Amino acid sequence: MIDKKDEKILEELARDAKQTSKQISKRTLIPITTVHNRIKKLERLGIIKNYTIQLNDQALGTLSAYVMILVDYKALNGGRGSQHELIQSLQVNPAVEYACMLTGSFDIMIKIRVKDTTELNEFVTKHLRNMDGIQSTQTMIILNET
Repeated sequence: MIDKKDEKILEELARDAKQTSKQISKRTLIPITTVHNRIKKLERLGIIKNYTIQLNDQALGTLSAYVMILVDYKALNGGRGSQHELIQSLQVNPAVEYACMLTGSFDIMIKIRVKDTTELNEFVTKHLRNMDGIQSTQTMIILNET
């Protein structure tokens, strides 16, 4: 589906998504028109889903954390709910920046950004623990992101 040129372009975008096609062209030695067309193709195919930014908690005065969630499927909407539906309901909260399904000891992981530990506690105790289907959580505060 993708070739070496696509891989080079994706590597450049992963390094810095703000780069122009011209900048990527210079770094990869791929003609600018080809870079532009391939980026559009990768977007159309869904290989590039979106472009995001990485925020600096220290500069913003915020706190980020990963919350691991163990799902009780019998309690999830009376046994009729799905993991996907739970993720969708989690993403409604503006504190949730990212959510994904996992294998292993937990079923879902979310990344949240809050003002402080008080707001983090409120999110976990008042929001998460009141949702159907959440059996338990484990929260890990992010100390430093590079």
